[in-house]
Amino acid sequence: MTSVAIVTGASSGIGAATARRLAAEGFHVLAAARRADRLGALVAEIEAAGGRATAVECDVTSDESVAALAEAAAAAPGPVTVLVNNAGGARGLDPVESGSVGDWQWMYDVNVLGTLRVTQAVLPALEASGAGTIVIVSSTAGFTVYEGGGGYTAAKHAQTAIAGTLRLELSGRPIRVIEIDPGMVKTEEFSLVRFDGDAERAEAVYAGVPEPLVAEDVADCIAWCATRPHHVNVDRLVVRPLAQAAQHKVHRVGQ
Repeated sequence: MTSVAIVTGASSGIGAATARRLAAEGFHVLAAARRADRLGALVAEIEAAGGRATAVECDVTSDESVAALAEAAAAAPGPVTVLVNNAGGARGLDPVESGSVGDWQWMYDVNVLGTLRVTQAVLPALEASGAGTIVIVSSTAGFTVYEGGGGYTAAKHAQTAIAGTLRLELSGRPIRVIEIDPGMVKTEEFSLVRFDGDAERAEAVYAGVPEPLVAEDVADCIAWCATRPHHVNVDRLVVRPLAQAAQHKVHRVGQ
């Protein structure tokens, strides 16, 4: 019977790349996100490549929407063995003293409470499979702070706390917990969302960086962790581009 993988935030970036990669690995992917049109195109692409996928419109900030995702998982054509909590994002780059409470609240709700909602909803199916895997896509911001990143780093630190706590609480049960912490990843939307659609400011983040990570690099890491023998738990995988030695140390050509 085909194993089922759920990927949140699957309409673009790391989520879409992960959905493609897990489908290529043989999973039936439930691709979950708010933008149904993008999900439809993604599912068509996966199926054209010989994979299997189902689009599930889902807003991780809504209890009702996440409950519907759990219902879709229950109706899926096989046991749910993998959950990739990928939905998230950043807004703003303001110092703590002038940061927008609304931006902070959005980041906490999507990154932290979204992970909580979806994990709680899908946990029974993962346990019933007898070999469940929870992947939490956090960030190097989950263990290193930086100026202007207070809201985002706070949210990602909280996701890291969820991963560690879950691993302790689920000890002895057939569910492993894996945390993926990417550094600088250039996707089509992350920085655009952060800077409220300012394309010039978004592009400046990657100026001079020879080869930032791309979504497919992170998807490769997620798929590798998720397809290890189930007794192998990769607690935390930190992945950065070669140009990024640390959060504050990035090699930029010509600078």
